[in-house]
Amino acid sequence: MLPREAADPRLQHAMKRVLLATIPGLAVLLWLYGWGLAINLLLAASTAVAVEALILRLRRRAVMPALSDGSALVSAALLAIALPAFCPWWLTVSATACALLFGKHLYGGVGQNPFNPAMLGYALVLVCFPHAMTQWPGLASVSLPVAMQQVFGIDFGAPLADAWSQATVLDSLRINNSLTVDELFASNPAFGHWGGKGSEWANLGFLAGGAFLLQQRIITWHAPVGLLAGLFVMGLLFWNGTGSDSNGSPLFHWLSGATVLGAFFIVTEPVSGPRTAKARLCFGAGVGILTYVIRTWGGYPDGLAFAVLLMNLGVPALDRLFPAPASAP
Repeated sequence: MLPREAADPRLQHAMKRVLLATIPGLAVLLWLYGWGLAINLLLAASTAVAVEALILRLRRRAVMPALSDGSALVSAALLAIALPAFCPWWLTVSATACALLFGKHLYGGVGQNPFNPAMLGYALVLVCFPHAMTQWPGLASVSLPVAMQQVFGIDFGAPLADAWSQATVLDSLRINNSLTVDELFASNPAFGHWGGKGSEWANLGFLAGGAFLLQQRIITWHAPVGLLAGLFVMGLLFWNGTGSDSNGSPLFHWLSGATVLGAFFIVTEPVSGPRTAKARLCFGAGVGILTYVIRTWGGYPDGLAFAVLLMNLGVPALDRLFPAPASAP
């Protein structure tokens, strides 16, 4: 996929299907966070379009054909989903701008990026603004004036809640040293039936979207299966029961955080990933293993973004290790 003056119809088709596939998971998240996520989506999408148009104009490239391929909107949507709902407006704008500037156009545009743009933007703001990136809302949907007041810091005369954020289930489990897993599930409102409350249903929604992408042959099964298998094996190997020092079950890790979103919408990004089936399987497995390591023993609650970027660095080695078959003469 090289940059072109006219939009590639195959790329447009794929990006439209990817956006369509996010709808089940998005519906769950919108039900949970309401206006918080909706504002994230609008800010990310408008920033993506503005930055994309500006850079294309500076590069003296045709603006409308490139904008219409949908790749910028896909990166924006994935970032809006990954960022905390009700986060400050400048955080969403910064993450989206960094994703397009440093994850895409710095390397030449569509088809040239060695790193996943959405994960690069996410990782940059996580490193630069760790406090803002860990303020996950513990609220149900709130009114639009309250959401606007929280996101933009403008007084709309709406009363704010006393507490906007709570620790995620991954954070709660990582720092827990007194309660058993069963007690955490029973007493902590962030925990649901098998994983994070709400996030377990969002993960199932993204699983439905991933199945749609597989059925449409937009992605292949290798990288998603590799990620889920790598995370499952690590979860099984280091699962030490339900005591206070437990790292959580494999099912818990599947249904918490951004696991399924990462499996079907992040590691399947074709440009920054490997070219062959075996290499994609290993790539996904590496992301799953690193995600577990960072979640359990690292300093960040999820770690998917860093795991993807680290494995992006290994793509050339994987492509050499598992080369594509030589074409027949």
